[in-house]
Amino acid sequence: MDQLQSSEGVTVKLVLVSGKSASFLFPSTSTAGEITEAVHVAWPQEWEEEKVDNPTMLKLIYHGRFLHGSVSLQTLGYEPGHVTAMHLVTRESLPQPDSKEKQSNRKQRRCCNCCSLS
Repeated sequence: MDQLQSSEGVTVKLVLVSGKSASFLFPSTSTAGEITEAVHVAWPQEWEEEKVDNPTMLKLIYHGRFLHGSVSLQTLGYEPGHVTAMHLVTRESLPQPDSKEKQSNRKQRRCCNCCSLS
């Protein structure tokens, strides 16, 4: 994280599952991967109990979806001077979208003749 003025960067308020939060300032070109790496390096002292060993275990959730590492703040529509909030969680890997085969199989399973599991 560079020393930016709020008018030069995007303020991102990160909220942990525990409810603790902290705000960080990033260039609008910062990606989710760069944000998690920078936060890991500048980990707030108040969050010490929840620190992970590796920044790749940190994932951002924005509007209920995991952000992949290459998604930038700019891609999400945030330009310098904007403020946003995201959740920061620890997770070893992102969930993969269901394949069409899995979706098809799930629709075909039936517990009885009157209903289907979906």
